[in-house]
Amino acid sequence: MSLYWSALAAAIVTSMGGQALLKAGAGASSFLGQLFDPRTLVGLVLYGGAALLYIVALRRIPMSVALPFTAVSYVAALLIGHYAFNEALGAMRVGAVGLICAGVVVLALS
Repeated sequence: MSLYWSALAAAIVTSMGGQALLKAGAGASSFLGQLFDPRTLVGLVLYGGAALLYIVALRRIPMSVALPFTAVSYVAALLIGHYAFNEALGAMRVGAVGLICAGVVVLALS
């Protein structure tokens, strides 16, 4: 795997970590409390790091390929939401993510 594909994979993983921390910080009683919650702050830093990694990936991977590839984060978000935050995991949600994944596969094969 090239440096650029590695950067794209790292961007996706880092972004999902940031997203999970942003959700974890969302339990604060006020917006300012949430904004300055350490989990929110680390989540924002991870989001920024993910953006930098994505920029590196875009140096050699076409955007029309790189952006749809990030759809793998929908699967991760579904699983993190369910297992870390006890969010419902119904058939409609699983089916919707399945359709997104199928679309990405079709796009990758085109």
